[in-house]
Amino acid sequence: MKLGVICDGISRDLAHSVNVMDEFGLDYAELQFVGDKEVGDHSPSEIREIDALLRDRGKPVSCLSRHIFAGMTRANKAGDALHIQHMDALKRVIEMAHIVGSPLVRIMTPKKEQILFGRHGAEKWNVAHGAWDDILPLIAPAIDIAKSEGLTLVVETGNGTMVNSNYTGRKLIDDLDAKGTLKVLWDPANNCWCHEMAYPDGYDEVKDGYLGHIHIKDVQVDTPRATLEVREMGKGQLANQFQPMADALRRDHYDGVISFESVYHPGNGNFEDGFRMCIDRFKALFGQ
Repeated sequence: MKLGVICDGISRDLAHSVNVMDEFGLDYAELQFVGDKEVGDHSPSEIREIDALLRDRGKPVSCLSRHIFAGMTRANKAGDALHIQHMDALKRVIEMAHIVGSPLVRIMTPKKEQILFGRHGAEKWNVAHGAWDDILPLIAPAIDIAKSEGLTLVVETGNGTMVNSNYTGRKLIDDLDAKGTLKVLWDPANNCWCHEMAYPDGYDEVKDGYLGHIHIKDVQVDTPRATLEVREMGKGQLANQFQPMADALRRDHYDGVISFESVYHPGNGNFEDGFRMCIDRFKALFGQ
């Protein structure tokens, strides 16, 4: 399968990250932060330098991953000042995507309301009424731009965002009638917080044309204590699910990229050390 890495998880020095990618045989570069800037904030000359470096080293870009729509709330409306800022950033990222050849641009969703849907009384007493419907007009203009620009958006299943499971990711796509233009960026470790089992439950939600990109890391969540621990790969709660996930992706001929997300460190704050502790396991599971 196609393997890559979110480059700034190794280093924001892109040249160094590419050297490490070569060391471990990773082909696809996902860009989030390069240098001191998030994608969408680089100057034209900086984008040309990024493009030249990656093309010279034979590293196709898998996805440009800015935190578009993250941090918004249901109080925000389409066309307000914050929404305009995010839409302008999206346009800049799409411009960069055309230059560096990225087929995907990531979006996020606004801050999570905990209970969106309910039955048998919960619909009256517990649901955050209208919260789900409020996000649809925020995302819809992004779909229109992506269609006109010939790019695919991927919505990440994020911690603390309205889309925090494959179920809600698929529902967003269906409710916007955006299948094909919008796909799910599946981060099964993030989905652990809402207790969506990665395999088979999460996978079954997106296997039928909804899956566009994948992030892999391992975690241990303690929702009652509001605590998240990133773990060395294979030592968290996804340890027994990675193999069946990988088997299913091969069986169903998944042709997207799987990016390792290097957000683990062994206690010293050095994420490259964490990367080096995890990457062989990642490749053994997903690389064959």
